Amino acid sequence: MYDNFMRGNDQLSNRFRFVSSSLVNKALICREPDSCREYLVKRFMASSTNNLYLWPYNSGCHWLLLAIDPLKEVVYFLNSIDGEWTNYPDMKQLVDTSIKVFRSQRQARVPRTKSSNITWIKVQCPLQRNGIDCGYFVMRFMREIINMNQIEIPITYFDEYKCAHYTRLQLEQIKEELCQYFIEKRLISI
Repeated sequence: MYDNFMRGNDQLSNRFRFVSSSLVNKALICREPDSCREYLVKRFMASSTNNLYLWPYNSGCHWLLLAIDPLKEVVYFLNSIDGEWTNYPDMKQLVDTSIKVFRSQRQARVPRTKSSNITWIKVQCPLQRNGIDCGYFVMRFMREIINMNQIEIPITYFDEYKCAHYTRLQLEQIKEELCQYFIEKRLISI
């Protein structure tokens, strides 16, 4: 995503950041929650402007996307199988704790009513029709968020991309981009 859409574009590079799913995932959250929290807080602290952090999260058998705005303390939850974030309590606790630590480290003042509440928004994004395309959906979500160049994601998703399901062609486009990237980087040979 970064190489294809953001490299060389300072505006996008300064607006969108990524959380590494290899450094923060279900297995590591359960095994090493402190190191996962430290990683997230460090990522949040590294920015000096309002950023949206895109985190492709693998629950062990399913990919979903979190888009985190740590300054506004908002987490956008995009799940192509229409599940709730409450189905991922370890992930939610890690994100909430990381935002609270970030808040504390930057000495932010928040109203008493907001002090314990981080806003989670379930985005009504396109849904998959099978049990195998979730990773491609996450990639497409990230691509569309970056293309829209907005920090806030509408609850009903972006009008330009709103649909109940992606077409086969829309998913093939993501697969082709991924394959082309692998070939160009010589990660696979043909």
